[in-house]
Amino acid sequence: MSRYLIRRLLQMIPLVVGLSVIIFLLLAAAPGDPVDLLVFGNPNIKPEDVARLKRLYGLDQPLYIRYFKWLWAALHGDLGYSQVYKVPVLALMWDRVGNSLWLQIPAFFLSLAVAVPVGIYSALHQYSTADYIATFLTFFGVSIPAFWFGIMMIYLFAVWHPWTALPGLDWLRLPAGGFSTPGITRGLALYLDRLRYMLLPTLVLSLLFMASYTRYTRSSMLEVIRQDYVRTARAKGLAEQVVVTKHALKNAMIPIVTIVALSIPALFAGAPLTETVFGWPGVGRLLVEAVLAADFAVAQGIIIFLAALVIIFNLLADIAYAVLDPRIRYD
Repeated sequence: MSRYLIRRLLQMIPLVVGLSVIIFLLLAAAPGDPVDLLVFGNPNIKPEDVARLKRLYGLDQPLYIRYFKWLWAALHGDLGYSQVYKVPVLALMWDRVGNSLWLQIPAFFLSLAVAVPVGIYSALHQYSTADYIATFLTFFGVSIPAFWFGIMMIYLFAVWHPWTALPGLDWLRLPAGGFSTPGITRGLALYLDRLRYMLLPTLVLSLLFMASYTRYTRSSMLEVIRQDYVRTARAKGLAEQVVVTKHALKNAMIPIVTIVALSIPALFAGAPLTETVFGWPGVGRLLVEAVLAADFAVAQGIIIFLAALVIIFNLLADIAYAVLDPRIRYD
């Protein structure tokens, strides 16, 4: 296993470098640059001023020189400087990743906590009423766009909310967006206030992943419970609970691990719409703002960060295979 890990870690280096080249070229090919947007609509800016600004930011140099300068700085922990926020990209990303984790972690565990039991129950009771209801809800969750579902949640819980007239349900009047209430800065009140702002975006994020996890869990369990070794376990007279948990579930989890591991980076990549709809200051919303403002240093840093997450969690999924299935060996 150790030799496999070292080999995979070494393979990650050219992969990350290759991705950085592709991302750099794609962003360089995008129309406009930070200086063009900076001087747009300003009649007092002269062409020589534009040329001076492009020299200042290194935009007048050949593309390959700009890339190698960026790569050398990135290897030393410098991802550039945001033209919009006027701060280093790494510090800006670090703050926004922390805000995103407030949504991603609860959404991830809530999705798993609901999807895996529902998927298992649906598989063990195939073609039952509960199975049909679960299948309908999962197709609903997979097919609806995140931004539409987010807007519907805002309308129900922040605009309409007719149930808040009932005694004891006023707390269900939730904020339409934002991160926290101004003036609440510390203590238990801060966390309770943050929780109210988190509820709607967390619910939207978790529902989207909950649906796909449930479908994969159901399909994987259906395939496993029809195998001969499961029939043999039942023929031996083992209790159904033992057959499911010891013989079926462990093998059914192998393909689910792949989906779960690769969906963690997708939680960050899929969050831009949700964070934008709810005005949540996370890394996803920052990516949208950076692309719209041609703040390419920020956009490039975030995209490479997401690509690195995909590679890392792909490796962790391979390691999890060996833990779940002793037949898998990498040495």
